[in-house]
Amino acid sequence: MFESLIERGFQVEFVSHARAILGTDFPEAAAELESALRETTVPIEEIIAGGGGEAKGTQRLRRALTNMDWKKTTFIIEKRINNVPRESQSHEVDHVREIGGEMRIALEIEWNNKDPFYDRDLENFKRLHADGAISVGIIVTRGRSLQDNMRQLVRRFLDERAIDSFEDLERWGYIPTPRQKSEIRQRVERPHQPLTFRDAFTAKFVADKFGEASTHWRKLEDRVRRGVGNPCPLVLIGLPDSIVTFHEGETALAEIDADSAGAED
Repeated sequence: MFESLIERGFQVEFVSHARAILGTDFPEAAAELESALRETTVPIEEIIAGGGGEAKGTQRLRRALTNMDWKKTTFIIEKRINNVPRESQSHEVDHVREIGGEMRIALEIEWNNKDPFYDRDLENFKRLHADGAISVGIIVTRGRSLQDNMRQLVRRFLDERAIDSFEDLERWGYIPTPRQKSEIRQRVERPHQPLTFRDAFTAKFVADKFGEASTHWRKLEDRVRRGVGNPCPLVLIGLPDSIVTFHEGETALAEIDADSAGAED
């Protein structure tokens, strides 16, 4: 299961018999998910121009899943006494695949949130599983290679595009804040061991947007090892650095601009 993803560098971990449940009850859904993830790419321009938020590539993944009937769903769990409502809880999940009207898989994509979002997702899965609403919970996030190599990816972008100034960055859709500009200038202009513009920008951009306190594999793994979400069967999927592409250039930038213009209309 998910062999083609593993060959491409994706991290895949099954917890609490999730592999057996997917293979037995949800083989079609597993194949759909594998197909959608296999086609996932994120042009480096989307990472830079997006400023670290959810990349257009992950938005395309969401659309692909939605088109395969992995729909946003709000679960409402209600407690009644003598048919009188006494307590209710609602749990919204971005992607739910329903099989046969009763069996369901819940999936969340955490591209670049604050890491406490994992607690929310895992606790939601735990409660929904305990109430019989879902059979398996899946979290897709930045994998270890993507997190660890983000600086190299950003620096490669700067090198290949010959970016050596804030003006060069603006051409590629990214305008640092005044605070970021000030800190980058300080690192470049300091008298002792000054950095090049590329090194200073890379360090600042990655620390601000993809730091250790954001959602990535190690933060998710830590929580699962501590039992957060237990005993809900889980599938953890880490997006690898191989999904980042460098050949789109102006085409990727034009798509970003078109999406931004559409959002404003």
